[in-house]
Amino acid sequence: QVQLVESGGGLVQAGGSLRLSCAASGSMFSFNVMGWYRQAPGRQREMVAIITRYDTTNYGDSVKGRFTISRDNAKNTVYLEMNNLKAEDTGVYYCNVLSTSGAYWGQGTQVTVSL
Repeated sequence: QVQLVESGGGLVQAGGSLRLSCAASGSMFSFNVMGWYRQAPGRQREMVAIITRYDTTNYGDSVKGRFTISRDNAKNTVYLEMNNLKAEDTGVYYCNVLSTSGAYWGQGTQVTVSL
């Protein structure tokens, strides 16, 4: 069983920055893919960024060039650095892990970007 705890969400003005963290229980070496997804009110959950165990990354088109995903295996933590935030980035951000034992989600952290 993997437990994920997100932190770092909050209210920020457009153009500002936030850094999300996701602390995971268990060994990150068994995590094939870690990622961040978000869901805005009335919309489907969408992929924001993912990072594989080989440090290959992939980003949603709307965040390319603004967001950066990284992982610290020593701290069992994955990060999402978000810069130049826009109002459309508002939503609940969820951490996700695909491990050898299955797929896991965090409880989510709210990000609100004001104009």
